[in-house]
Amino acid sequence: MNTRKISKIAKLLPMAAIALATCSSFAAPVQGPADESFFNYPEQELTGTHGDLISYRTTTVKVAGAPANKAWNVVYQFKDSLDGDYAVSGTVITPTAAWTGTGPRPVVLYAVGTHGLKSSCAPSRQLIAGTDYEASNIAAALNAGYSVMITDYFGALNAADPLPSTYLAGKSQGQALLDIFKAATQIPGANISASSPVAVWGYSQGGQTAAFAGELAPTYAPNIKLVGVAAGGVPGDFFATARNLNASTGFAFLASAIVGLNTQYGDEVPIDLIASDEGKAELDKLKNMCVFEALFTYQNKDIKQFTRSGEPLDALLNVASVKNVLQQQALGTRKISAPLYQFHGQADEFIPLGQAVDLKKAYCAKGTNVKFDLFPSEHIVTQFQGAKTVVPWLADRFAGKAQASNCANTAAAPASTANPGGGDFVVTLNKWNLTGEIGLKTLAQTVYLPAGSTFTADANVTSKVLNGSLAIPDYKTTIKLIGINTSVGLRVASAGPTTGSNVVGNDGSLTITGQAPANITVTSVLGIPFGECKTVSPVIFPLNFKSGVAALGDGTLGFSGTTTFPQIKGCFISAILSGLMSGSGQTFKLGVTPPAPVAF
Repeated sequence: MNTRKISKIAKLLPMAAIALATCSSFAAPVQGPADESFFNYPEQELTGTHGDLISYRTTTVKVAGAPANKAWNVVYQFKDSLDGDYAVSGTVITPTAAWTGTGPRPVVLYAVGTHGLKSSCAPSRQLIAGTDYEASNIAAALNAGYSVMITDYFGALNAADPLPSTYLAGKSQGQALLDIFKAATQIPGANISASSPVAVWGYSQGGQTAAFAGELAPTYAPNIKLVGVAAGGVPGDFFATARNLNASTGFAFLASAIVGLNTQYGDEVPIDLIASDEGKAELDKLKNMCVFEALFTYQNKDIKQFTRSGEPLDALLNVASVKNVLQQQALGTRKISAPLYQFHGQADEFIPLGQAVDLKKAYCAKGTNVKFDLFPSEHIVTQFQGAKTVVPWLADRFAGKAQASNCANTAAAPASTANPGGGDFVVTLNKWNLTGEIGLKTLAQTVYLPAGSTFTADANVTSKVLNGSLAIPDYKTTIKLIGINTSVGLRVASAGPTTGSNVVGNDGSLTITGQAPANITVTSVLGIPFGECKTVSPVIFPLNFKSGVAALGDGTLGFSGTTTFPQIKGCFISAILSGLMSGSGQTFKLGVTPPAPVAF
């Protein structure tokens, strides 16, 4: 951390807590307290080297869907972007089931995305509380049998009197991620081998962290057996990303970066000189928010609203010292020796697609083995949809399989499909895959929706309104009539828009309430058309869902319940069909998942 910032931190901590390493000796790690004081900044002088474990304790994490596990909180030493020695916290989780693969249990260094500047938003606290919005990705790695290690990054210690975060200072983040592995190998009884194969996985801020870790590992942590780096939604070009975030839905990320880079680089990012009193007050508020609260509070703000004389963003980006700091965050300037899996959403509204494609090209030019996948969705959805691809990719890397690079792809860069910035925050579901089943009560049989069924919708997070439609091809299915398997043609057609509300909470929760009306027509029986055998009014499928935003991409966005089928009329066998299919208590299950990614 810049020495110009040391005086600021010294007001928060005893002088001994910020002293730089002065000798090679280091005290053995101590078992820390069970209460919140575990996360107090260490009072002893940091006299070891980066990766040394300072303190540890056993903990219990609440990760929905994860296998039985053991977990520890750790405080360990690391080097920030300016090679200062500091302490940082994190969490280590390992499944209790024995590893059945060859060699020591593999390790995934999981780099979280933006959690917010408030220290209590840090993943260690969120995992204990069971509120971490990235828990499904962590669970996926644990279910594969891997140990998972999550750094809190700098700024998570001292919740009562917090240190400021160095948010988006890439070198600091990458080194904190690498150092938690060495620290974990020192936890008594954890049995984590220093020779374990290690892979890195991160998205958004975590994607930046993962890429920095991959670039820095050969020199900063040469003893790590790094087998792969998965980095998604990466802000590799801060200039392009800043312009995309300003006056748009993701302004909170830009404002948070100003705070984080000022913390790390001091007056090179001169908040005191460029921010108005109102701007400084808003940045102080931002320091006490978690990610979703910040996102909703500051969407579509323009930085010129908070500068002294209304200076626009480009004027600030061209300040020599600011420009120098942002250039230091650039990725793709060094080769990543391990295979790199880079992925991005074509509809990403926060991190521009064009700079992600440029980053791929830069890595390829440096000789990195890159596999690049393009997902159809926006930023948040891609974070969790990517897990379905990342986890098997990790398995291949740990198995020692070679990666087929797609660096040779010379096709033109795909156009972004992101919704325009500056308006409401809208998540678009464009022809998402729809699966479903309907339980016919009287027949005690289940009818399934056909392949090719889709759901399209705009989920307006700002106005909390959902509008969409179902598209289900006509199809034939088999049901038993009087004990005989009978081919029945069905048409399930939207009878109007799917409407409702969708609410994303400050904690990352997702609540959907609505309904999908559909007309159901029996088009044929035994291949014979009998006329328009149609429900006299639409079937109303109630849509009720409550989970986390991860459900948008991890395959768990589903609706179930009961509905009523009205009478069927319009053909001479209507009475028979109504007797068999109409009435209350019909059950249904609908599942919605994004389309698959494509290699680019």
